[in-house]
Amino acid sequence: MIDNAYVEAATCNFVQRISAFRTRQAQNSHGVFHVRVGLRFLVIKPTRTIPPHIGMSTRITETQRALSEIRIAIVHEWLVVPGGSELVLKEIIALFPHADVFCLVDKLSDADREQLGVGHPRTSFLQRIPKVETIYRATLPLMPWAIESMDFSAYDLVISNSHAVAKGANVRPGALHICHCCSPMRYAWDLREQYLSDAGLHSGVKGWLANRLLDYLKAWDARTASRVTEFVAISHFIAERVQRSYGRGSTIIYPPVDTKFFSADHKPRGTAYVTASRLVSYKRVATIVEAFRELPERELVVIGDGPERDRVAAAAGPNVTLMGWQTREVIREQLRRARAFVFAAEEDFGILPVEAQACGAPVIALGRGGALETVVATGPERTGVFFSEPTPEGIAAAVRAFELQPTPTAEACRQNALRFGEQQFRDGFRQVVERAWAKHDAARLSNAVRN
Repeated sequence: MIDNAYVEAATCNFVQRISAFRTRQAQNSHGVFHVRVGLRFLVIKPTRTIPPHIGMSTRITETQRALSEIRIAIVHEWLVVPGGSELVLKEIIALFPHADVFCLVDKLSDADREQLGVGHPRTSFLQRIPKVETIYRATLPLMPWAIESMDFSAYDLVISNSHAVAKGANVRPGALHICHCCSPMRYAWDLREQYLSDAGLHSGVKGWLANRLLDYLKAWDARTASRVTEFVAISHFIAERVQRSYGRGSTIIYPPVDTKFFSADHKPRGTAYVTASRLVSYKRVATIVEAFRELPERELVVIGDGPERDRVAAAAGPNVTLMGWQTREVIREQLRRARAFVFAAEEDFGILPVEAQACGAPVIALGRGGALETVVATGPERTGVFFSEPTPEGIAAAVRAFELQPTPTAEACRQNALRFGEQQFRDGFRQVVERAWAKHDAARLSNAVRN
């Protein structure tokens, strides 16, 4: 056996004096040096073994170079309609443009594919199911099998962008797996009852079968957490959920918000309140609309479409305008004119309240989930108010309370939103990956020396 202290000293000495060795040591085409320690030769890539006392800036630069040379896979669940998780995917791909992209199903249009920069991802056997773009959610029971059937054995680093099964990717022994976790599988953990109720599966034989399926998915999700080296959570709210579900800690990096596109202008604000969302039950848009029945002298503009469209329309009074689906440009204009943005969902993060603030609009939000981290409700730089109960009465009371206080300034709202810009995400995520790779690579070298 080689004495570990001797090996460490010899290795550090080698790195410190590498410039002197360059003219005397043999160097192969990949920049690998061979140095003799006792009766053995260590195979060392000097750029990856620089000890801490050499300097942080050097280590970061060399780690970046190393990351540009290794094989990287980026794993996503499905690419059907671009949404919040796809915006994260876009930023991760921009950081590692040489990575290969994998997903279970890819049915994006060419325009969306180009916009996200995903190219033509490698897909699972689910891709071959006819009309899968319309029924992909129904393939949930097959998704663990689908992700585990994909081959990642050639990759040194796997980055999963996961809210369902992507984190279950089977990486090879010795590879680094970083999971950007939008949430643990919601329907298997915290929100099971809500999902079953919305799907009409809360009772009877179908309900029993659905619960057994979710029990299986929950057990699989918990078991495959061990395949992840490091978790990145999108908020403190999700970090707590990761801790409860997997018993694992997380680094928190907020998702990227396009604060360049969503920006304020110098035109006067209007008098109407605005809400925007996909019209599904947990967004509680119908509840917001019902609240404005108690506020007949105020106007509400609703942007969005979805399964709850008829319910929202039935709840709307004459002071509510339903705009349906709109482009980003129209949404931006409405947010710029809004008296305030109203938000009643308990979100993992919630991008729309941040986009509203980026446009200078204050926010009236449910005081749960990610909104607690993105809206400032106290102090001179406050950007909105919270309500505690997602009921029509609670929302109406919050609107009245908002009007009794000084209106948050557009500048305060804008400055708060800038904390969540795209560059902040890129810088934060890059640092996490570089730090994890440097630690991972140092451990590999240490293990090679011991063996």
